[in-house]
Amino acid sequence: MTRREFFATTGSASLLSAAGCATNARQHAEAVRIVDCHTHFYDPSRPQGVPWPGRNEAFLYRTNLPADYLAEKVPTVVGGTVVVEASPWVEDNQWILDLAAKSKFIVGFCGNLDPADDAFTSHLKRFAANPLYRGIRVSGGGFAAGMANTTFIRNLRQLADLDLQLDVNIGTDDLPAVARLAKEIPSLRIIVDHLANTAIDGRNVNEAWRRNLATAAKQPNVFAKVSGLVEGAGQLAKPAPTTTGYYAPWLDTLWNAFGEDRLIYGSNWPV
Repeated sequence: MTRREFFATTGSASLLSAAGCATNARQHAEAVRIVDCHTHFYDPSRPQGVPWPGRNEAFLYRTNLPADYLAEKVPTVVGGTVVVEASPWVEDNQWILDLAAKSKFIVGFCGNLDPADDAFTSHLKRFAANPLYRGIRVSGGGFAAGMANTTFIRNLRQLADLDLQLDVNIGTDDLPAVARLAKEIPSLRIIVDHLANTAIDGRNVNEAWRRNLATAAKQPNVFAKVSGLVEGAGQLAKPAPTTTGYYAPWLDTLWNAFGEDRLIYGSNWPV
């Protein structure tokens, strides 16, 4: 359902457009449930530890669970989250599903499975049996290498058949490959994470990024997360600026390419 369809079915469109209904609009805004669609939960104190983050990551190498997220002071309350699994360990998919069974705050899970793995089909069948399991994420070189692998492509079709998504954590140069994949499997929802990891300097949008992003956005089954902004800025300035205007050219580029119905909010907490 698109935002427009949501407003139409709930009658909110007429409320928000009616003259003198500022109070109704304000009440509606307060009633909207915000879902953070990109968080990571993990616990280095487990007997098996964690493959990520490493012990050298002083800030990140600590227990990060739903209670820790909810303890953060934020201007607007978040009502739920979709976890994205950074661990390549297959059983950590189950670890998050078990965590979700204890925490209603987790409303969805994007797992971590390798589509080039011979055991992919059995792993996917196992985890997708849980309705919270909404897809998988593939990162960096794994995506680039996979695009030349027929098994990889064939297994991604299984995601589409199960109405699951593919998140991609990639760079600017991989965006044209995203467009090709989206065209080859038009029923597969593909979500570009973290603005394709472009650097943000507050002034100059990388033209190759703008062009490649537009190429990917031409395919209606490609979406983008409004996430990784401070990480992109942190490549060039530490600490990353906190003023919204600093990020406006990148936000405008996303909006112009994808529009309101194909942009998704994600904090990438705790990163």
